[in-house]
Amino acid sequence: MRPSSVINLPSLKSLAEHRLAFFAIATLLCLAAMLHSIATGRFDVSLSAALSILLDNLIPQQHASWGVAEERVVELVRVPRILVAGIAGAGLGAAGAALQSLFRNPLVAPDILGIAPGAGFGGALAIMFLGTSWATVLGSFVFGLLAIILVMIVARSTGRNSTLTLVLAGVVIGAFFSALISLITYLADVESELPAILYWLLGSFSAANYSRALLLLVTVVPAGIILIALSFRLNIMSLGESEAAALGLDVNRVRWLVLLAATVIVAGSVAVAGIIGWVGLVVPHLARLFVGPSNRVLIPASALTGATFLILVDTLCRSLTAAEIPLSVITALVGAPVFVLLLRRAGGLGWSGD
Repeated sequence: MRPSSVINLPSLKSLAEHRLAFFAIATLLCLAAMLHSIATGRFDVSLSAALSILLDNLIPQQHASWGVAEERVVELVRVPRILVAGIAGAGLGAAGAALQSLFRNPLVAPDILGIAPGAGFGGALAIMFLGTSWATVLGSFVFGLLAIILVMIVARSTGRNSTLTLVLAGVVIGAFFSALISLITYLADVESELPAILYWLLGSFSAANYSRALLLLVTVVPAGIILIALSFRLNIMSLGESEAAALGLDVNRVRWLVLLAATVIVAGSVAVAGIIGWVGLVVPHLARLFVGPSNRVLIPASALTGATFLILVDTLCRSLTAAEIPLSVITALVGAPVFVLLLRRAGGLGWSGD
């Protein structure tokens, strides 16, 4: 009698080796992107000089081969930007992978639940009335969290606990905050407030500093760890909510933990850099091609890929032209063709989403 299923141990070993190779190569690519970014820009700094400046903080050198301007550019401008871009990209990639698994829909992105429009409204409101950077950060973070609270209230008021109800509530709340953003841009002063609001909404790391990197660190990293800790439960939920509940999983608890973790990541990223599109949508698809659909490896792989992707995008934004290009412009120009290629390679989405 032949067994109904046979575990192919060589295949499992080959899969593990393939995933290990991916993480090794992806880590090297991320480091290469950092080194390229630290030496690239409108102000010329050689890679050897940049590395010497960083090494000088650990082992002071007697004879410096660089100038004060080079040191300030590397330590006060480029290193904070690399940190902020890497942490934000990692968080958005991980959040996108988790949400796509939670909703069993490859078209889900972290901003589908109205988080990004809510955070965008809070930041625009702060720019209009207060005008300080920390007010913008605080306003976008608070309204990003407010958006998911409103989504929860609307979803629960229907008396249903389904994923579709959450998505519909997110679309409604997102449309509401998008309308408020339009109102803010209409009322803003054309000469002073409106350009700042529009540029911030398109996304930029131009205001990156170590304080903002710390803000991302204390929000994105813990939330990302929560998503990784929930990866096994997300694998179970990918079978379907009724099947997961039959296996003893608290579906409602897992769903809200994932949503809250993703909210913290998106709100923190928007607070620091404005709205960044496409990262949470495209990056998980790229990672899934190499490591497969299991969230135990997909979420970390998406985080690593997202960090590399956004570091490279930020490098392009600040080095292609004399005036810095907004992040969302480059992420859309790169993300849209990549997503089309991924769809063609996969022969369609291949997910039912029901």
